[in-house]
Amino acid sequence: MRRVRIIGPGRAGGSLAGALRRCGWAVEPLLGRDDDCTSAADGIDLLVVATPDAAIADVAATVAPSRGTVVAHLSGALGLDVLSPHHRRAGLHPLVSLADAERGADLLADGAWFAVAGDPLVGEVVEALGGRSVTVDDTDRTAYHAAAVVASNHLVALLGQVERLAGPLGVPLEAFLDLADGSLANVRALGPADALTGPAARGDEATIQRHLAALAADERPGYEAVAELARRLAGRSRP
Repeated sequence: MRRVRIIGPGRAGGSLAGALRRCGWAVEPLLGRDDDCTSAADGIDLLVVATPDAAIADVAATVAPSRGTVVAHLSGALGLDVLSPHHRRAGLHPLVSLADAERGADLLADGAWFAVAGDPLVGEVVEALGGRSVTVDDTDRTAYHAAAVVASNHLVALLGQVERLAGPLGVPLEAFLDLADGSLANVRALGPADALTGPAARGDEATIQRHLAALAADERPGYEAVAELARRLAGRSRP
C-alpha cells in the first residue's frame, strides 16, 4: 500500500486526499501552515505540496530530503525546479475545477486528466484514480496552464456575463447553461471550428453592432474580445 502525505489542507489538497483514500492509498493527516513540515517526507512514498504556487518553493525547502520519497506539487504553471533540494521530484496537475474538497474528490476519482512531469510515481497516482495523463515539460507548463485557465476560469467568467445580461430580462441562467452544454457537446463531436455558430461565424457584423449597442458600456469590451476570437476561429477579419 502506497503512503502519501499532503501539505496544504485547502481545496486541492483535500480533494486529492479524499480521492486517494477511496482508491486504497494510506493518506496521512494533512499538514497546514502552522505545522512543522521538517520531517514531512519521512516514512512515506509520496509527499504532495498542495499550497498556492507562490509558497511551493519555500515549503519544499523546509522539508528535509528523505531517500526514496517523491516530492510533488500540484501546480500547472511551475516546473520541477521549485522542489529543490529534493532528488525525486514530480508535477501532478489535475485538469479539474476543484470548487470544494468533497466534489473535487468525486471529480478526481472519475477519469480526470492530469498533466504529469518527473518521477513516474505520479503515473501510479493517475492509474490508481482511473485517470488519464499527458506529460507536459517544464518549458511548456506556463502555456499549458494558460490554456487551462481559458478552458475553465474564462468560461465561468463568460457565464457570469451571461447571468448579468439575462437576469434583468427574467431569463434564467439555467436556460443558457443548457445552450452551453449543447455547444460543448458539439465541440467534442466536431471540434471548435466546425462547432462555431452565430453572427461572427457567418460574418453578420450588423447583428454584432446591434448587440454592442444594446449592452451597457462596461459589458462591451468582453463581448468585443470574444467576438474577435470567434472571427479568428471562423477565418474572418474584423471589418
